[in-house]
Amino acid sequence: MAKVSIKMPDEFLLRISRLGDQIDVIAPRVLEVGGKVVLEKVKSNLSTSIGKETKYPSRATGEMLSSLGLSEAKQDRDGNFNIKVGFAEPRSDGESNAKIANIIEYGKHGQPAKPFLKPAQSASRKSCTEAMIAKLEEEIGKL
Repeated sequence: MAKVSIKMPDEFLLRISRLGDQIDVIAPRVLEVGGKVVLEKVKSNLSTSIGKETKYPSRATGEMLSSLGLSEAKQDRDGNFNIKVGFAEPRSDGESNAKIANIIEYGKHGQPAKPFLKPAQSASRKSCTEAMIAKLEEEIGKL
């Protein structure tokens, strides 16, 4: 059986070891920076999708766009940190923002789909990753 031994650069190991117990403080900050990048792209896509190319006059109130936000970073039971881009609930008219977003994203009978989430995810992936790497480097530099 073949055996491989990989040696990590000493500088990298030193930087990682400095993180230690600070990872619980740094990870939410890094995720928040990345989440803001994605949030802005989703808002941009949603604002161009709402009320455009409809058969009937738009009934858009702007409530859905204003309810779009970012959750705080939380740690799940597996120890992974997560942050979510989503809608605050409920709306003033009793409907669910998630339901309306789903209809806009995927369409329904008589209403074509106007995807805004999937394109935002793929379009912001690179810039989100770059922003998170830059923030991580900044946070590690502070240690």
